Amino acid sequence: MTENTAEVEETFETDEQGVAYTSESAASADTPARPATIAPAGATGRRKEAVARVRIVPGTGNWTINGRGFEEYFPNALHRQVAAEPFAALQLEGRFDVIARIHGGGITGQAGALRLGVARALNAIDVDANRPTLKKAGLLTRDARVVERKKAGLKKARKASQFSKR
Repeated sequence: MTENTAEVEETFETDEQGVAYTSESAASADTPARPATIAPAGATGRRKEAVARVRIVPGTGNWTINGRGFEEYFPNALHRQVAAEPFAALQLEGRFDVIARIHGGGITGQAGALRLGVARALNAIDVDANRPTLKKAGLLTRDARVVERKKAGLKKARKASQFSKR
């Protein structure tokens, strides 16, 4: 027997039920468990009054939103984190370029709309691999909460003047 075959030889142990197993791991830490599919995709995301039309293409992680950079459009780090959450959930940071057109709503609603659009685009690329992770993280669900309308006879949607019995 040569030295190389002795190194490759695995030792199997048995547990209390008599099932043989090996203590060696199947994949190393530096290689991903599955190769991610890299392809272009597009989707639409909505949140409150904001609508984001998102296109993702294979690239280096460059974000272009309404012709401006990611840090320039979202100066608040929390909004950048919300928008990039689908990439973080799938561990695909820096693998896609994002081109988005956003209109309507405020900055928080726009970040939420961008997040939903990116998640839907990633879901469209590889449904079998990406959907369970995105679904479990709650990134494919549209947040249906919108501002409640003002009612007649009230000051705001629910605020009324103080009731006086007499």
